[in-house]
Amino acid sequence: MILRYIGCAVIAYLLGSISSGILLTKNSGHDIRKEGSGNTGASNALRVFGLRTGLATFICDVLKAAISVLIGKALAVENGGMLAGLFVIIGHNWPLFFGFKGGKGIACSCAVVLLNFPIPGLIAILICIAAIALTRYISLGSMLLLTSYAIIICATKPFWPHGVWAIVLAVMAIARHHANIKRLINGTENKLSFKKKA
Repeated sequence: MILRYIGCAVIAYLLGSISSGILLTKNSGHDIRKEGSGNTGASNALRVFGLRTGLATFICDVLKAAISVLIGKALAVENGGMLAGLFVIIGHNWPLFFGFKGGKGIACSCAVVLLNFPIPGLIAILICIAAIALTRYISLGSMLLLTSYAIIICATKPFWPHGVWAIVLAVMAIARHHANIKRLINGTENKLSFKKKA
């Protein structure tokens, strides 16, 4: 079983390390890592390259996370799915193939939370969408996605390993948004826009 867990983690990390944002924009003449927030995820792709590229990046990131979780479940059932979900986000945030400079893992997290525990995941995603719709702050909605999910999991599932796992996801998301938190406090955070900047 230990070998299966190791397999879940390694496969998921490698899949997560495939940075969709970089691959989809490499022929644009712009390096997404040097534009906007410098992150390679869907929100920066949307901000810099527009709706089409942002949506394509989001879909690709969701797919790689979904594949990772499904492989994890096939190898080691529920714990394998959770472990794969954690490591696909780690791979996305710190990709092996792109100098360990990636995104913030939110698109990946959408697939991870839904496929591991669908009802809490759906509730958390709805909270995220509502927050973004009301405030137009993607960063705020993103952090609420994982924090609300962690609260629900801790309230409805055993603390170990489920609650600890969900808390780790939330802590990673908040840590990746440290600059956004400062801008939110200062009132300088960018709001959602579908206009292309690059």
